[in-house]
Amino acid sequence: MRWMMSTMAEVMVKQILMTTSCKVTDITSVHARKGKDIQGIPWERLNITREKYRQTRLEQYKNYENIPSSGEVVDKECKQMEKGGNYYEFRHNTRLVKPTILHFQLRNLVWATSKHDVYLMSNYSVIHWSALSCNLLEVLNFSGHVAPSEKHPGSLLEGFTQTQISTLAVKGNFLVAGGFQGELTCKRLDQRGVSFCTRTTYDDNAITNAVEIYDSLSGGIHFMASNNDCGVREYDMEKFQLMNHFRFPWPVNHTSTSPDSKLITVVGDHLDGLLVDSQNGKTVATLVGHLDYSFASSWHPDGRIFATGNQDKTCRVWDIRKLSSPIAVLKGNLGAVRSIHFSADGQFMAVAEPADFVHIYSTRADFKKRQEIDFFGEISGVSLSPDDESLFIGVWDRTYASLLHYSRRHSYGYFDSYL
Repeated sequence: MRWMMSTMAEVMVKQILMTTSCKVTDITSVHARKGKDIQGIPWERLNITREKYRQTRLEQYKNYENIPSSGEVVDKECKQMEKGGNYYEFRHNTRLVKPTILHFQLRNLVWATSKHDVYLMSNYSVIHWSALSCNLLEVLNFSGHVAPSEKHPGSLLEGFTQTQISTLAVKGNFLVAGGFQGELTCKRLDQRGVSFCTRTTYDDNAITNAVEIYDSLSGGIHFMASNNDCGVREYDMEKFQLMNHFRFPWPVNHTSTSPDSKLITVVGDHLDGLLVDSQNGKTVATLVGHLDYSFASSWHPDGRIFATGNQDKTCRVWDIRKLSSPIAVLKGNLGAVRSIHFSADGQFMAVAEPADFVHIYSTRADFKKRQEIDFFGEISGVSLSPDDESLFIGVWDRTYASLLHYSRRHSYGYFDSYL
């Protein structure tokens, strides 16, 4: 992956909406049912309709590609799956929360630990938002000096200063933030201070592309860091010790571990993905089909199905029993697949493009039916809560930055005032 900072001009069409005055107020499901735009965009006061602006975005948005015309090939060869699914419904748009992105290819910066609790990046800060109390709390600020309060072998006791955070992972009680210079910072959410700081590599191309926290084969909590130096490193989260360091022929952009922790999906700056043995790092299968570099992966909880996301604008779904070709090729609307998450119950798969669209596919319908969530703005991350009751989407935009909250639809209903 090429290290690169992007501006809005590089990835978005010039927005008319930037000059529109907008009172910063939250949008609720009550507002939406009365016809108000979920982002509060006053279309009635603009000289363009939402439908026309959507069409302009689809025509003019420039998808970033490392392999020229990879998206155009997909557009010609693949059809989109049927819309019409209605699995999650809009609940709230929180304008107080301002998600941000530092690297245009890395979008895993939003994590839900419950149906009310969300952690995300906002400039140099990791913040916690409670959808229940509507409180915003700064958890960790990287603009100054951050140093560990615990002593562990290999920890950099001097810590870091002004760390630029490229990726984030939060699960249960643990938070891991990865930086542009290979920094890793670990924190227990129920304790003050930082537990562990380390630098994975001093290579010039050291950026931490992704972090995953998971249950290891031994039963403890581990995390895995994917780096641009072609390395994947596994750490124990109790003693914060390096357990494994696997090396690959190309920069690794994302990894995900199978539910039984025996296999790792590895994707990066190569057309092919890899299925790797988690104990020795040896490749057990090669995934052939994508036309560009991949930046996302995720496992279905059944341990047989997994998915990979690519700059060719597709999410490809694989079955470990037959890896010769994907069982589904799911095409996006305007850009690369930057984030993928399966629901804990395995019924849904959330796929995020770089901007404007999140698709919720039904696994029961063999990925042939989807719900399309449609808005305007770059996506900093998407996260399903552990109980699948909430879906959160971070929207980065100069005017309409916010956190979108969707709730799982059920056959029964609640009044809006109930949580």
